[in-house]
Amino acid sequence: MPTPSATVAFIGGGNMARSLIGGLVARGADPATIRVADPNADTRDALIRDFGVQAFDSADAAVADATMWVLATKPQVLREVCTRLAGTAQAQRPLVLSIAAGITSAQLDRWLGGGVALVRTMPNTPALLGAGVTGLFANARVDAAGRERAQALLASAGETVWVDDEARMDAVTAVSGSGPAYIFLLAEAMEDAAIAEGLPAADAHTLVLQTVLGAARMLVESGEAPAELRRRVTSPGGTTQAAIEVFEAGGLRTLAADAIHRAAARGGELSAAND
Repeated sequence: MPTPSATVAFIGGGNMARSLIGGLVARGADPATIRVADPNADTRDALIRDFGVQAFDSADAAVADATMWVLATKPQVLREVCTRLAGTAQAQRPLVLSIAAGITSAQLDRWLGGGVALVRTMPNTPALLGAGVTGLFANARVDAAGRERAQALLASAGETVWVDDEARMDAVTAVSGSGPAYIFLLAEAMEDAAIAEGLPAADAHTLVLQTVLGAARMLVESGEAPAELRRRVTSPGGTTQAAIEVFEAGGLRTLAADAIHRAAARGGELSAAND
């Protein structure tokens, strides 16, 4: 039986929880110290089979004696889950992490009965590959050790960025939480355009995917600013410049800014809707 100080309880065993659990196990965490609660038997069986963790159909069983909880349910059911666990939270005083979009630390604290050490996080789907990035905000009750534990857990899925002002978490959600979908949309549009130019669909798919992958690696590995990398591949009077001029004339920068602003605003609306 794991010691209480080592036990982590995941409430919800979906894809993001699975990626974090996989990252923890890959980094040497003892699977016996990881518990998961999920109502779906197939999900529980898969987590037990793949990672050797303990899985339960009841959140109450999963959180017993656990000093870190990870709230990984859908946002719309989180209030009910927290309210049901409030008594246990008050008795155990765990460090609570949430990966739910649009739910504030104040809401979580209130639902859990108050006085809880909370870290609100916003990971993104590349975390499933260990290539994600997570924004984190800690309330005033989280001490240095709690921050370290939270960061160690989320770092198992990629890079981490701490946010001092919780109001900026909606911007994190808009940029990185939703951001992969923006890249997917661009890739989709590029594939469609390539096919319209006469390329076979399979070739268009390969060309676009490897272009996106290569560009992302250059951004990460070169250490150069995006503007500088763009400048280097944009020869005056060349094909790239011709395309960039169309993007600029079409208002790509304004469109991206408006889209991210709307996504951030939507995060605030979701908070209000769940209050």
